[in-house]
Amino acid sequence: MSLPGRVRPDDAQQLCEIVAEAAAGGQRLALRGGGSHADFGAPVTAVTEVDLRAFSGIVDYDAPELVITAGAGTPLAAVQAQLREQGQVLAFEPFDVAPLYGREAGPATLGGIIATGTAGPRRLVRGTVRDHLLGFEAVSGRGESFVAGGRVVKNVTGYDLPKLLCGSRGRLAALTQVTLKVLPAARESRTVQVSGLAPDQAQQVFGALQGTCTALAAAAYLPAGMAGPGSCCLLRFEGFPPSVQESVQLLHELVSGCAGAACSEVAPDDAAWAQVQVAAPLAEAAVLWKIFAPVSAAVSLVRDLENRGARWLWDWAGGLTWAAVDAPPRELRGIAARAGGHAVLVRAPGELRAVTAALPPQVPALRALEEKVRRAFDPAGVFETGRFLAEDHEN
Repeated sequence: MSLPGRVRPDDAQQLCEIVAEAAAGGQRLALRGGGSHADFGAPVTAVTEVDLRAFSGIVDYDAPELVITAGAGTPLAAVQAQLREQGQVLAFEPFDVAPLYGREAGPATLGGIIATGTAGPRRLVRGTVRDHLLGFEAVSGRGESFVAGGRVVKNVTGYDLPKLLCGSRGRLAALTQVTLKVLPAARESRTVQVSGLAPDQAQQVFGALQGTCTALAAAAYLPAGMAGPGSCCLLRFEGFPPSVQESVQLLHELVSGCAGAACSEVAPDDAAWAQVQVAAPLAEAAVLWKIFAPVSAAVSLVRDLENRGARWLWDWAGGLTWAAVDAPPRELRGIAARAGGHAVLVRAPGELRAVTAALPPQVPALRALEEKVRRAFDPAGVFETGRFLAEDHEN
C-alpha cells in the first residue's frame, strides 16, 4: 500500500508509522513545515509530502533559566512573540525566508529554521543555530523516535547530535520537538547609517570596530544604487546605554577621517535590517547566490563579481555576500573558492535549479563521509528526495 501525496501526522507515533511504511515500500518523504524553503534546491516529484505543523505549541518556557522547548512545527512568529513578552530573544536572529521567493513572511516554523540553519544579521556576534540548540526529539529514517541533547548548555552525554541536525535540511531526521537557549533582549539598540564609503573603507571601519570593545551587533554594506544614489553602510550597536553611546561616538570618529562620508541615525532600525536579511534590494533578480567567505577576502571577492556584472550587498561585516549575477554556476563557484569560501544557490528558475546543486559540491572524501552519516540515520534513503544534487550539471 502506497502513501498518498500528502500526509499530516498528529503525533510522533503516527510519524514513525509513516516513515516505516515509506521505508518498506521504497517511497520518498519530503518533510515540510511552513514551506518557506519550498523553492530551494532542485524541483522534486514523485514524493509524499509530510506536513509537520501538527507538532506545534510551546511545551515549556523557563524564562529565568533562558530555555524554551516547543514543537518543531510551532510558527517562528509565535515563539518570538512569547519571548518578547519576557524581554527575551532568539539571539541568532532567525527570520522567515519566504520574501526571498516573492511570498509574504509568516509560515516559517521553528523546526524549519533549525533544519535550514537560518540566522540573521546578529549572527556576526551571536553565532548560528548550532550555538543555541540544546536538544531535540525526532524520528529517524528507520521510523524510530529518538532524543538527543537536553535542557542545559553543558551536556556531554553521547554525540553532539543537535549540532549535526542544524542545517541538515530534512535529510537526517524529522524534528518533532526542540529546546533552545534564549537571551535577554538588549537594553538599547541603535542603528547608524554611514553614507559615502567605498567597500575597502567600509571594511576598515568594520575591522576597527570589531577590534575594540564595542557594542557592534551587526554590520552591512549596500553599494551605490542599492538604497539610493550613494553607498549605504549600516551598523547596529546593542547593549547597555553607556556602551552603545561610546561605540556610536567611536564610529563618528572613524568616519570623520573619510572624505565625503556622513553618519545618520536610522529609525526604526528593525525595518532596515529586515530588508538586509532577505536581500530586498536584489528582489528583482531571478538568480540569487549567497557566498560565504572570509572577511579578509570580501573586497577582492566583490571586485571579481563586479567584473562579471554582478549586483551585490554584504551582511555579517562582509562574511556573507548576496550576489545577483548571470554567470555559469561553475564560474561563480570558482570565484567563491578563490576567495576561500563557497557559494549557495538560493533562488533561480526551475530549469537552472534542476541542473545546479543548491549546496556547494563536496570533494569526494567529504561526500563519502556525508553519505555515511545520512545512511546511519536513514538507511533506506526515505528522506532523499532528489532535491539536493551532488554536483553541477551545467557549465
